[in-house]
Formats: sequence, C-alpha cells, structure tokens
Amino acid sequence: MLTEDVLRQLWPHGNIVVPGLIEGIVASAPVVFPKYGLTDDLIIAHAMAQFSHECGAGTEMIENLNYSADGLMRTWPTRFDKWRANQIAHQPHAIAEAVYNGRMGNKNGSDDGWNFRGRGLSQTTGRDGYTRLGSKTGLDLVNHPELVNDPVHALECGVADFVLCGCLPFAEADDVFNVTRKLNGGTIGLAQRKDWLSRWKQILQQEN
Repeated sequence: MLTEDVLRQLWPHGNIVVPGLIEGIVASAPVVFPKYGLTDDLIIAHAMAQFSHECGAGTEMIENLNYSADGLMRTWPTRFDKWRANQIAHQPHAIAEAVYNGRMGNKNGSDDGWNFRGRGLSQTTGRDGYTRLGSKTGLDLVNHPELVNDPVHALECGVADFVLCGCLPFAEADDVFNVTRKLNGGTIGLAQRKDWLSRWKQILQQEN
C-alpha cells in the first residue's frame, strides 16, 4: 500500500518543486492504480521505481534544460557543434526549441519545444506526448501542460503514461529492462532504476 509515510521515506524532498505533491499522490492512489490496471504491489513498485528515477523522487518535475556548451554537445552530438552550442548555452528556452521543435509533434518556429518539455512523474515530452496523455486522462494538457505537475493529477498522468507506453505487461512479468525500454525509449539509468525497484519492492512488502 502506498502511504504518506512510505512516500516520504523514499522521496524525502518530494514536495520541494511541487508543494503538496506527496499528499496529492497518496490521496489519488486508491483510485488511480486500479483505474489503470496497477492491481498489485509488484506492478506499483515498477511504476513508482520508474517515476522515482524519471522525476528525481519529486525533485526534477520539470526538465532542466540549462545546459553548458559541453553538455549540449555531449547530450546531442548530432545537433550541436562547438560554435552552435556556445551560441545558446545556458538559454533553456532556446535550447528547448533547438532540440525539440520539428519532432514529437512539435511545430518548427513555435514555442512547442519549451511548452511541451519534460514534465511530471514520467517526464512526458512533446506535443504528441501531451496530446496522447490528455486523451487518456481527459485533461486538456495541450492548452494546460502544467496540469501534469498538479498534485491532484500528477499520479494519474504518470500512471496513464506508464500504461500508454506499453509498460504494464512487462511490469507484470517483473521485467525491469523492458519496462525501462518502453518508458524511456532506451535503457538510460537502468542500474539506478533497478535500485529503485528493489527499494520499492522491499518497502511495499513491509507494508503488507
């Protein structure tokens, strides 16, 4: 069972970025988990482990795009040479447009890259991602992307994204590699996600 004590233990700074996030997640959990098919502690542990990594246990609810020139070239080596990276280093809005516009449903010459940068427990990114998630949850996330981080809706948005990405059958099979691959699009941070999963399994087992 996901209780406030459990979440505070694993996310001790979970309310720093979004005040009330911990309370909102715990309050919505009894409705959200069964609504989306997260019916036992194993599946919940997989979801919460992924969220814990993606949003830094609540401390990284909005994607930090304040990259240095070196960071830009290291993260997006095909998009930046030294000259271009130096032009927009430490300009998050410009960086968002440079790396995200023209893909994921974002329009070129718009603020889409910035407006639909990564947010929430699962770090939903891109106009297409927000549109799909809005259709699943019934929230107007295209016009109000900030709702992904609202304490009332944060867990539902994260869980719905987890399901939309195709994670559920792999969570049921206790397959953290493929849960990560589905949610992340790769296996970035797999070791850390495995560690989070172990911690979530242990603490949820203790609660039963």
